[in-house]
Amino acid sequence: MAFASGLANTSLKYNSVGFYQMAKIAVTPTIVLAEFVVFRKTISFKKVLALVVVSAGVAVATVTDLEFSAFGACIAIAWIIPSAINKILWSNLQQQANWTALALMWKTTPITICFLVALMPWLDPPGLLLFKWDINNASAILVSALLGFLLQWSGALALGATSATSHVVLGQFKTCVILVGGYLLLGSDPGPVSLSGAVVALAGMSAYTLLNLKESKESSNKQIPMQDPVSKTKTSENGNEGSTVTNTTNEV
Repeated sequence: MAFASGLANTSLKYNSVGFYQMAKIAVTPTIVLAEFVVFRKTISFKKVLALVVVSAGVAVATVTDLEFSAFGACIAIAWIIPSAINKILWSNLQQQANWTALALMWKTTPITICFLVALMPWLDPPGLLLFKWDINNASAILVSALLGFLLQWSGALALGATSATSHVVLGQFKTCVILVGGYLLLGSDPGPVSLSGAVVALAGMSAYTLLNLKESKESSNKQIPMQDPVSKTKTSENGNEGSTVTNTTNEV
């Protein structure tokens, strides 16, 4: 968590937003590969095609500039693996170890803060005491901290309810909705290429969601046991015998 958050902010500092988006897209195949290596978890070929469509659409929609430095590129590449592993562990601990989102945050946040404090001199230049601490800036920091907590909590809930891959797709869905919503509601003009990429990405996300729902329905149907007709007949006979004994007892 500490490396995922710290390296992400540092990547934004030394790279353009477009290069940062490219690094975010690379998180999806990293998650798929890591889950296969660690948990032997595989996904269907149709899902792979849907994820390829999503990644390509998001790349066309959001990647407008690729300005980066050598140090920034190294930071972005180094951020991909901690980000993927962080999402996988959050999802796995909640689904397999029965942790709740808030309980897991309560256990991990203090340790994460210690790691962030140790990383701050390396990732951010010193200047905490040089910051202009007034009521407006302090209020802005507190509001940002509250929103960050809510963002982390909602992300943890999503990871516990879905999967690490679905969580990444959800984040890309948010990006596309902001792009298309700004064009439809606020009159912004990102350009036909970006809009086309967003539409393609949304189509891929819809296909990925439908495949997930189909697999979930099939797995739930497999878990419902089929009752044997012979057992059902025996149960009915036992029930009739029990009712006969009850009636005889009542008569006595």
